[in-house]
Order: sequence, then structure tokens, then C-alpha cells
Amino acid sequence: MAKKKTNNKSNGASSGIDAGAIVSKKLWITILITIFVLGGIILLYIFLPAVANKSENEAVIKIPINATAENVRDSLEKYFGSKYADKVMLMSKVRKTDIAKRGGAFLIESGMSPLQAERKLSQGSQHPFKIVVNGARGVDILADRVTRNIEISPDNLKKTLSDEEFLKQFGLTPDDALALFIDDTYEVYWNVTPEALTGKIGKNYKKVWNDSRLDKAKALGLTPAEVITLASIVDEETNKGDEKPMVARLYLNRLKKGMRLQADPTVKFALGDFSLRRIRGEHLKVNSPYNTYQVTGLPPGPIRTVTTSDIDAVLNAPDHDYIYMCAKDDFSGYHNFASDYNTHMQNARKYQKALNRRGIN
Repeated sequence: MAKKKTNNKSNGASSGIDAGAIVSKKLWITILITIFVLGGIILLYIFLPAVANKSENEAVIKIPINATAENVRDSLEKYFGSKYADKVMLMSKVRKTDIAKRGGAFLIESGMSPLQAERKLSQGSQHPFKIVVNGARGVDILADRVTRNIEISPDNLKKTLSDEEFLKQFGLTPDDALALFIDDTYEVYWNVTPEALTGKIGKNYKKVWNDSRLDKAKALGLTPAEVITLASIVDEETNKGDEKPMVARLYLNRLKKGMRLQADPTVKFALGDFSLRRIRGEHLKVNSPYNTYQVTGLPPGPIRTVTTSDIDAVLNAPDHDYIYMCAKDDFSGYHNFASDYNTHMQNARKYQKALNRRGIN
């Protein structure tokens, strides 16, 4: 009987331990399930909207130097609304990235999730901007056009173009710095520096001035900058591509003879008025190194940016003996050429009569 009681107690104790272990195991399972459920809810709350929500439009977000997270959020809100902006910033906090420090311009495409937008901003995948150089008449106009869609100010670009040491690498000076910008389309980033921008433009300048063109310029007794200066005058004189080489040779002939170029476009440039349709005596009195009626030789620099074909029109100008030219009286845009003054004056009188008939002052 005693042994049975002992055995019952032993069995009872063993049964109690097993029940406690089971309860403890169930409790831990419940806790773990609760943690997983809560974690899942948190993950769904944070990441599902970040992946599921999409931008409804497309925009370029610009982040300037020394921007703050609030600046970035404001830019996002401007184009995509506050909810989308908040989710992008939340992703930045979760991923521990500082998207304000990247700086630049970033294209957020339509249908992009907040997580994708945050990744683009944090990785610095910038959107390139196109800069078009096309017939800019002077550094001031060039600087205004070129910097229109990038962070550089016109004044900062002009400061770089007046830096003698910087321009030496291209064989240029502040007077002829405009020659660096050959008409073309260039791609740069929004936050490009003035030095990086001009360096990129300069690479194209050096590419254009290959050995073949350099040899042709040397044969004419001109530097690359002087060729471009002459090309800029020719380009203003005529918009007829087939006539440009003829006009170029005429001016080369005058230079060779030591004659003044007497080019009307240089007077317009000196006056700052390219709208003039008729150059009169009072216009020729303007005191300027660009007034080729008063100054012998080429002006200090180009009066506008030119194309590669304009450069080649000078380098490949055909031989002839013309030293005078006058616009045709049919207003076709072409010119009459002459090698003697009397013929030139006959052509000039015809054109002046045509101007009078049309009432052009």
C-alpha cells in the first residue's frame, strides 16, 4: 500500500511538470505568433504603400547644394502631393539615407513607387539636361541661354570665360572666349559647375580642331579663334550656305591686302543692334574695336557662335580675286561680287535704289 501511494505521488508530480511545460510552450508560441503578426502589420503599413502607391505624373526634382530634407519633401509635394512625398521621406528614414545631400536633378517617372523614387534620389541617378548653342551674339546672350535650365548663374559662367589661366588650355583669351562654344547640342547635369561645363564644351572644341583643320588654318595664317571670328562675320553676312565660302575668300583677300574688312555685321555688333537693315554714315562712326570700318584686321573675337560648317567655309574658301560685295537688289539674300571699285559702286547704287523703293531706312 505504501509503495502505491509513493508511486501515485510520483506520477502526479510528473504529470504536473508536463502540463506546465505544455502551457509554457503554448505561451511562447502565442507570443511569437503575436510578434510575427504585429511585425507583419508594421511591415504592411510601412512597405506596402511604399511599393503599391505610384506617382501619377512625371517631373524632375531639383535638389540644390545645401538643401535640407524639408526642401526635398517640399519639391516632391509640389509635383506629387503630400501623401506621396511623406512616403518617400519615410523610406529615406527606414533605409537611413540622406537624399538631401546628393544634389542634382532627378526624373521621377509616372508610375514610380515611393521606394523607387527614394532609391533614385539616394543613389544620385541624375537626369541630364540638353544645352543648345545656336548663333549666340556675344558672351552675355550665350551665358543667359546656356544657364537657363541649369544651376549655374550667367555671372558665374561669364566669370569662368574671363579667366585667362583657364582659357589658356584652349588657346583662347577672354576676348575670343566665345569661340569655344561651337553651335551644337550638349548634355550636362543640372548641378554642373562652370568649369565642368566649359570643360565639356572645350572637348568638342578640341575635337573640331583636328589636325586637318589646324593645318588649313595655319596655311591661311590664322589661329582657330581667328578662323571662327571670320566665320562669325561671314555667317552674319549671308545665310546662304553655298555663298559662304565665296564671302569668306573675299574677306581673306582683304586681309591679305591689308584692307579694312568694312563688314556691316561688325558695326551692328558694336552698336548692339542687329535689327538694323541699313547701315548709314553715322553708324560707321561708332568707336569700337569691332567696327571694321575704322579698325584694320579682324575684330578681337567672334560676333556670334558658329557651326562646324561655317568654320569649314572659311578653311575651304575657293580662290577668287573679289574684294567687294553688295547685296543683290532682288533681295534674294545673295550678293553681287566685284574685284574693282567702279563695278562695286554700280552694284551698290542698284541696291540703294531698291532700298529706297521699299522705304527701308
